[in-house]
Parts: sequence; structure tokens; C-alpha cells
Amino acid sequence: MSQQPARTEEQYYWDKWITNRDTHAGDLLVKKYMPLVSYHVQRISVGLPKNVSREDIKSLGLMGLLDALQKFDPSRDLKFDTYASFRVRGAILDGLRKEDWLPRSTRDKAKRIEAKIVELEQRHLRHVTAEEVAHELEMSAEDVYQTTNEHFFANVLSMDDQLTDDDHDTQTYSLKDDKTISPEEEVLKGERMIELEQTICKLSEKEQLVLSLFYKEELTLTEIGEIMKLSTSRISQIHSKAIFKLRNLLSS
Repeated sequence: MSQQPARTEEQYYWDKWITNRDTHAGDLLVKKYMPLVSYHVQRISVGLPKNVSREDIKSLGLMGLLDALQKFDPSRDLKFDTYASFRVRGAILDGLRKEDWLPRSTRDKAKRIEAKIVELEQRHLRHVTAEEVAHELEMSAEDVYQTTNEHFFANVLSMDDQLTDDDHDTQTYSLKDDKTISPEEEVLKGERMIELEQTICKLSEKEQLVLSLFYKEELTLTEIGEIMKLSTSRISQIHSKAIFKLRNLLSS
């Protein structure tokens, strides 16, 4: 019963916003749903380099929230937080696609890491560890994990564009408007999903759990840490190592 007044008050502000575009009501609704922006900022920031401002990411998310507030149709059978979640996440990813946020130095480092992995695997005829790659390149294992993680995220962002072959060598980070998936793309997507699932099964149980909780259950690293009774930084390390192993296994 104690929650009823809060819902009634929110509905009151929704009515004022929808009917008259009351700015005060709009401000209060934005304030109420800002935690949704913070949630997506924290999740997406996991794959971004430290040079990318979290405030910039938050600003992109806020733009998505404002856009959701303007376009939300309460007559549709859809909760605002569900609708806004799509808009906020989409606005952040769209903003990242439009900006070449991954520094050239990181791209070059990722290429050196990948080349060294290929060289070592050919030499030892097995998968190599991040520590072995780091030793060869005279960098820390953590740097190898972090660079691989950032480069992996960049590839995920551009994956939609790479599905279609336009005979362009350069990667583009623009969001495609075409929502139609061709039969060929559907088959390719299915094959990738099967390959990914089989590869994930080769990871340790702890790594599989972190990936499942992060990508499937959509928990934050902090929430995963609470469940697994580990620090957020430790969960971040496990996530980075899992991404490195996935990249290593999938490339082979």
C-alpha cells in the first residue's frame, strides 16, 4: 500500500507532461529515470578505453532518455523504462559508432598483439596465454587483456556493417537504418552464435558465469561481484581474461 502514492504521483507528472509538455514534470521524470542511464553507462563502459570520458557516455545516454521522453506513447502496451532502456543504450552505441573513439595507438597495439599470438601459436602449435604474449612484447599481461577487450568491443560495434560486403576496406561505425535481415545474414548470424556457444563452453566455470551474468542476465560488474563474493576489479579481470580467451579460440 505504501507504494501506491508514489505511482499516483508519477502518473500525475506523466499526465502533465503528455498533456501540456510541462517542463517541471519533464524534469522530474528525467530525474526519476537517470539511474537507468547510469546502469547502461556502467555496462557499456566495461569495453571502453580509459581515455573515453564517462561523462561523455552519460551525456549520450541522457540524450537517449530525453528522446524517449519526447517519443513515448503511453497508449501502447509498453512500459516507459523498457522503451527508454532501448533508447538510452541505442543512443550511447550510436554515438560511439559515429566517433572513432579507439585511439590509433590502441589499434596498433591490438594488431601487434594479434600478430604475436599468431606467431607464438605457430611456434608452439597450441593456444598461448596472455602472459606469454606480454613477455614477448615487453608489456604487462593486464595491458594485453585490456587492449584485447577494447578491440573486441570495437569489432562488436562494427559487426553489423561487416555483415554486408560493400568492397570497403575501412571500418565504419555508422548505425544502419535498414532493419531487414537477409537470409544470408540470418544464416551467418546463426553460424556465429553456434560457434560462440561452443567456444564459451571451453572457458572455466567462473569465466562462463561472469559472461552469462553480464551478457545474458545483464547485471553490472558490481552486481556480479556481490553474487560471486568478489571485488568489482576482480570481476573485471575475469571478464577481460574470458574475452581474451574467446578471441584466441574463435580466431583459430
